[in-house]
Amino acid sequence: MKAGIHPEYRDVVFLDQQTGNKFLSRSTLHSRETIDIDGKSYPLFKCDVTSESHPFYTGAQTRIVETGRVEKFRARFARTQGTVKSGS
Repeated sequence: MKAGIHPEYRDVVFLDQQTGNKFLSRSTLHSRETIDIDGKSYPLFKCDVTSESHPFYTGAQTRIVETGRVEKFRARFARTQGTVKSGS
């Protein structure tokens, strides 16, 4: 690799704000916040969603309630049922 053109690749702590879960990974991101783990200081990145809290991965994903949509569709087209379009 050419020296001086690549960002610094270092250990970074990612914090899931929903669950409080922390994990250490390597990244090039820059952060003003730091956290001390085992006597070492690491940059801290606060994540809104990770695999620990995302509904798809936790199994808590809920399907969109479609019954309201179906009922709305049926009510809208029930009015037109029985009427015949007149063609010119």
